[in-house]
Amino acid sequence: MKPFCLLIAACMVAMVSRAQQLKGLVADAQTREALPGVNIKVLPSATGCTTNTQGQFTINAEKEDTLQVSCVGYVTQKIVANTTAKTPVIYLQPVSTSLNEIIVSSSRNRQNRTDAPIAISTISAQTLQETKATTLDKVLNKVSGVYMVDLGNEQHTMAIRQPIGYKSLFLYLEDGIPIRTTGDFNHNALIEINMAALKNIEVIRGPASSLYGSEAVGGAVNFITAAPSLVPVAKVQLEASNWGYKRTDFSVSGAKGKTGFMVGGYYADQHNGYMDHSDFRKLALTARVDYQVNDKNKWTNAATLVNYKTDQTGGLDSAHFFSKDYRNFQTFSYREVKALRIRSTWEHEWNSNNHTTVTAFFRHSTIGQNPFYAIKDVPNSLKARGEINSDAFYSYGLIAQHKKQFPWMKAALIAGVSADYSPATYLANYIDITKDAAGYYTSYQQTDSLLTSYRVNLLNTAAYTQFEFSPLSGMRVVAALRYDRMDYDFNNHLSPSAFTGAPSERNNFNALTPKLGLTYNFALNRGVYVNYSRGFAPPNISELYRGVKVPVLKQAIYNNYEAGGWFGFAQEKGYVDVSTYEMKGSNEIVSVRMADGSYENRNTGATTHRGVEWNIRYAPVSSIFLRTSGTYASHIFNAYAEKGKEYNGNEMNGAPKWITNSEVTWKPVFVKGFRIGMEWQHIGSYYMDAANTDKYGGYDLFNIRTGYAFRGFDCWVNCMNVGDQLYATTAEKSAYGKSYRVGPRQTFNVGVAYTFTGKK
Repeated sequence: MKPFCLLIAACMVAMVSRAQQLKGLVADAQTREALPGVNIKVLPSATGCTTNTQGQFTINAEKEDTLQVSCVGYVTQKIVANTTAKTPVIYLQPVSTSLNEIIVSSSRNRQNRTDAPIAISTISAQTLQETKATTLDKVLNKVSGVYMVDLGNEQHTMAIRQPIGYKSLFLYLEDGIPIRTTGDFNHNALIEINMAALKNIEVIRGPASSLYGSEAVGGAVNFITAAPSLVPVAKVQLEASNWGYKRTDFSVSGAKGKTGFMVGGYYADQHNGYMDHSDFRKLALTARVDYQVNDKNKWTNAATLVNYKTDQTGGLDSAHFFSKDYRNFQTFSYREVKALRIRSTWEHEWNSNNHTTVTAFFRHSTIGQNPFYAIKDVPNSLKARGEINSDAFYSYGLIAQHKKQFPWMKAALIAGVSADYSPATYLANYIDITKDAAGYYTSYQQTDSLLTSYRVNLLNTAAYTQFEFSPLSGMRVVAALRYDRMDYDFNNHLSPSAFTGAPSERNNFNALTPKLGLTYNFALNRGVYVNYSRGFAPPNISELYRGVKVPVLKQAIYNNYEAGGWFGFAQEKGYVDVSTYEMKGSNEIVSVRMADGSYENRNTGATTHRGVEWNIRYAPVSSIFLRTSGTYASHIFNAYAEKGKEYNGNEMNGAPKWITNSEVTWKPVFVKGFRIGMEWQHIGSYYMDAANTDKYGGYDLFNIRTGYAFRGFDCWVNCMNVGDQLYATTAEKSAYGKSYRVGPRQTFNVGVAYTFTGKK
């Protein structure tokens, strides 16, 4: 018996000695960033582990064993265990038709897409890489229900579950922090985004005020910056167009020990475009440093700097637009933006069930301009009035959040507080403008006359909470509530009047915004969700105080009801995501164009927005990818009067019913690295005025993108507006006449890039 026992012991020792401790790293194949939470399983045994926050894993396995590496939203890999010694970094490829993916915007924390009862879409790193977008609308318009309006030279406005407009109904975030302060919205805010430093973009459609506060009404767009890569990566990119556009991108990223860094940016320059007086330049830089203090603490610091200046073009009248006369009525108007954002985030993991995040941030933004939209004609003369103005603010803010998980029904509680103090100033000087007999504004004379001069101390304080649990297998219930208070301390440096603004005073707005929703995951990759949410938008300081004797605007409130679902088909080669909603607004703020060409802000009585959104992705074979996304929606005035006329029941102006974007991409297996894709953008017809007297017919736009990547090299040719179609990105009608913003003509963008990737 004793020899037998010794034999068994010897065999066990031999087996243990054959096993070895393997260490490795797992990263995203597109971004080279570490992937936390990846499952590593030894086959055929059931032993396994998961990667930590730095993408690291340690596991015991024999050399001949197979490791299965899997993560939500990525293609599962199987590798021989001993290859980790030769290839310490395992790269996972994202799944283009994945039913599920990791998102952060819906709860301010990492979670599965199928656990979030909201309409949310992700623009992946792969889409950003292959689209080679020169402006953000070229990627954001791929999202269902989104129409980002190109106003030229990265200027823009937005329409998400809303008509085309310029109001503060959309919240723009960078890593979960608003890029501008509450109360000082600017529809051109995305000029301040550094496109060259993005990892991906998440778009929430519908109110998100229960977590992010005011302005998140039509939706919230979260731009997530690239984190440091696990291995050294350096990239340089050059491109140019046939219309004088030139751009250079660069990025450097890597890690050493506990510290990782990323620096990226671009410089763009436009001269001699198809429309005169349309030059611009932009410099954008982002730097980020991550320091993993230990297993439980991480410190992240990031800064973004933007310096931008553009000529302003404005719209064309009917005669110039339809005759393709691209001469600009404006010859001196401009916009100049300088922005700096700095944030510092400390993350602490108390244990597996408790996680705290504290973020301190600083923002400074200045927008100086001689705006075309402020020009007002003097009747029966060749003179006009205008202004040169400057809008600036400094922000000092703090966001603290804690997440606690409970074993009971897999429950989780998120609670947080935020404070944002932002002193803002506005200064406007009168200018005397001369125009010629043809209506072109040729010159202006500066004066000492001050139109506006004020300071507003903005203070936004908030507290929010979100609780979620699973009462049944496959079901997730989410309830959230946020309270916001906004204090405006307005100091008018001039004597109050209809021109200089309201008297100095203090105002405050507050709102309680709830959300309640649930998701239910059926078997076979199918699920549904429903939710109710509320959004609100207080008047901006310029809307509330400028050019009025008494502030009269009220905050707008929106109640949103929606339902949706998702399912896979064709053996997981396809994916469908559908949502339907009805949003009712009260006191919605709209812009009304006056007879002299200027704009005035007003509250509407009530509005209704309802629609259906869809996103379908399908890869019938590995080399072909099909995608279509879009929305069919109606936007109605329930109670609205303008100049004594009631427009109850009318469609809101600037509200196309149909918005679709479809794309087919081919990557032939016999030419590895080659890609070619065709995109179709459709904007349906819409009324140009609230009276519904005239319609703009919309447009259909076709784009072709082709490229070739070999090892570190990448080259591409993109043809935008293939048929050189005449179209308007916005069309308006008023007593002043009809105005069309010309869309870009046929444009060829040619570029080349090289990416160096280290192995260690």
